[in-house]
Amino acid sequence: MKSKILVTIKFLIIFLMLLEYGAKTQYLYIGLAIIFLGITIGILAIQEHESNNFNIRPDIKENCKLVTTGIYTYIRHPMYLAVLLSMLGVAVIYFTYYQLILFICLLVTLLVKLFYEESLWKCHSSAYNEYLQNTKRLIPFIF
Repeated sequence: MKSKILVTIKFLIIFLMLLEYGAKTQYLYIGLAIIFLGITIGILAIQEHESNNFNIRPDIKENCKLVTTGIYTYIRHPMYLAVLLSMLGVAVIYFTYYQLILFICLLVTLLVKLFYEESLWKCHSSAYNEYLQNTKRLIPFIF
């Protein structure tokens, strides 16, 4: 149930952020570059998964495999980073305080989801504990 709530909140925030509440700013190209970076990271992450191994909920699927190759060599949650970067780009393009508040809410939601998913993986796989030692959560070499 917790997983469904977190995913619902995430998509609700994304939907609200995609509504055009402000005029486009002079930072259109910077915002588009950030969105492009986010999409690229998302594509790199998806490419590392087998088709039946991908899940938008943090729940651990039956017979799932821990992915540690490609972009997952550097960060454990590239899809979360992809969402955050893409929506940061949107917030830059349509900057308002409303967008900023929504982005902070999205960040908090994804961090809760991230820590919840990691707690599930720790219980599911002993290999995950070793993986924790060699990677960062969202930002390579930092966090």
